Amino acid sequence: MERRKFIYAVGAAALAAPLASSLVACASESENFEGHTFPELAYAYDALEPYIDAETMELHYSKHHKGYFTKFMSAAEGTDLLNTPMEKIFAGISKQPEGIRNNGGGYYNHALFWENMTPQQSEIPADLKTAIENNYGTFEDFKGEFSTAAKTRFGSGWAWLLVDENGTLKVSSTPNQDNPLMDIAEVKGTPLLALDVWEHAYYLNYQNKRGDYINNFWKVVNWEVVNNRFKKATV
Repeated sequence: MERRKFIYAVGAAALAAPLASSLVACASESENFEGHTFPELAYAYDALEPYIDAETMELHYSKHHKGYFTKFMSAAEGTDLLNTPMEKIFAGISKQPEGIRNNGGGYYNHALFWENMTPQQSEIPADLKTAIENNYGTFEDFKGEFSTAAKTRFGSGWAWLLVDENGTLKVSSTPNQDNPLMDIAEVKGTPLLALDVWEHAYYLNYQNKRGDYINNFWKVVNWEVVNNRFKKATV
């Protein structure tokens, strides 16, 4: 079966009801388990169209992300990880089993990803823009480096803008569901901007054109959220 049709068929079978693209906050998806919460989506599934389509958004959020959360909670059951902040878990992730690393990363990374996108994009705040220009020369140079990191991540993974312990901005990418907070990360730091480059994030709409998906990502970045993360990380 052609790959696009196969992915669509699997996604369609997984959904018990028709696509609810007009839902605003998906409040029914929010769940609390001990110290961890499956977050609400702050905008409708179709809010980021045409850049990210509603079908992909619903499958990605309600099936993939929810699946990572559920499996993480199952893997953490009966341990103190249920009440341990994710950042602390990641700091010692090399001592944890794969189920915690993969599913905990998937749960956490996606929460950052949804939050750093918006249907109502605004200009990048001056302080963040200045910091980026100080590190990369121009804002366009930064976008180019970040996009390259996303495009050249082999297989599945993520691209990141992060701030390291010295307050320096850096671009990196990680495989699978790893992130810069993990003690096994090649480049460590606090994530400011996350981009999912797993195929399930874009294949329904973009097929094998990952570059187009990455180029359109810049049209939905929530720079206010990225700036707030930057300020907290550099206090």
